Amino acid sequence: MKVKERRRELVTAGGMLILVLLILVLVAVLLPEPPSTQTPPGTVDQPLPPPEPNPYGPEDFQYDGKYLTCLAGESVLGIDVSSHQQKIDFQAVADAGIRFVMIRVGYRGYETGDLVADKFAQENYRNAKAAGLQVGAYFFSQATSVEEASEEALFFLAAIKDWQLDMPVVYDWEYISTEARTGNMTSREVTDCTLAFCGAVSKKGYQPMVYFNPHQAREFLYLEELTQYPFWLAMYTDRMEYAYKVDMWQYTDSGQVPGISGNVDINLYFPEN
Repeated sequence: MKVKERRRELVTAGGMLILVLLILVLVAVLLPEPPSTQTPPGTVDQPLPPPEPNPYGPEDFQYDGKYLTCLAGESVLGIDVSSHQQKIDFQAVADAGIRFVMIRVGYRGYETGDLVADKFAQENYRNAKAAGLQVGAYFFSQATSVEEASEEALFFLAAIKDWQLDMPVVYDWEYISTEARTGNMTSREVTDCTLAFCGAVSKKGYQPMVYFNPHQAREFLYLEELTQYPFWLAMYTDRMEYAYKVDMWQYTDSGQVPGISGNVDINLYFPEN
């Protein structure tokens, strides 16, 4: 009798063991796999570091006569011009101590979306070169897509194909208003347009540069994705109080320069950056 009971106990215990094993197998099958400790490359966007901090501060600049200069490093004085300045006496500009000029090549209309060549661009280039000024170029963009930014780059490159440039070529996308065709652009869209334009001109051997003011940089650009390109800051003050390193600073839009009627933007370029 005891032997039979012992066998019955063993059978019961074996059955319980099998049942437990079946339950464990079912749990292992039904539960999701734990996350891998190694993430395959490209599956997760890693945060990019911010741009480099600005090496200059408010006390590093002062006026040398009419124009601002940097006390803490080399700075080069320049202007940027477009058809708004009309006819320019570039020899008088050069004689006043200006060393470079950034020329607007064209623009996209913020209402029509049409591409337009600046009617003074070619003349400005010839006369600036003849006066011995260093020359760069920029395009005023109102692109709403990567396709439009690429179209702008082709338009821009065709216009400067015979130019010998000493300074960067610049993508100048600016927010106009909510009524403009670009009024609802996102930071992702503007950054992608910037990358498209800069990538296209870079492939042709030019040095791209990105133009912005502090508000635009904060609201419409992911600067951390653009650090392979130099920055051109528009901030109208005589004190450098911007957090990140820039290679050019447009410090006024109401400068007065001999040879130019009316106001003109004045810039400092930092070649050591």
